[in-house]
Amino acid sequence: MESTQKKGLLLVHTGDGKGKTTAAIGLAVRAWGDGFRILIVQFIKGSWKYGELKTLKALAEADGRIEIRPMGSGFTRNASPEEMAAHRKKAQAALQEAKSEIESGRWDMVILDELNYALKFGLLEEAAVLDVLEKKPAALHLVLTGRDALPAVIERADLVTEMKLIKHPFQQGIRAQKGIEF
Repeated sequence: MESTQKKGLLLVHTGDGKGKTTAAIGLAVRAWGDGFRILIVQFIKGSWKYGELKTLKALAEADGRIEIRPMGSGFTRNASPEEMAAHRKKAQAALQEAKSEIESGRWDMVILDELNYALKFGLLEEAAVLDVLEKKPAALHLVLTGRDALPAVIERADLVTEMKLIKHPFQQGIRAQKGIEF
């Protein structure tokens, strides 16, 4: 039996393979093509200039229905305690902004890019994230990306996709490629 009722879904892209953000951006492009209003909040990415920023900026200039907000400070690997405190502060500000936007009713889809990383690295508290998930409006599609999604997040999700690493050029000493990894 086919349902005609719209239900906002909670989708999770996780796993150790690449393509989690790329899949979410692809979903955003599809949704934009169908007239949705989409917000993407990035929890780790910040100052780097990624290819997706240019694409999404062009779509935003077309009609303003899509927006991306890189709110992080970049990679947390080898960060000092002071740097981790700064990462934590930015992630918490991003979560507060995301929560406000989720509750605003302005968006049909909100993507919380690398939210799972922010949880994994202790930049956000699990309870604070679960609170945001609980307040998701019924019609809003919410997408979370990043490795190591927490069991409590997976349990609440309607769709979980795990990207599995089988082979990666980095394993052969090949650096990240523009247009592929960023």
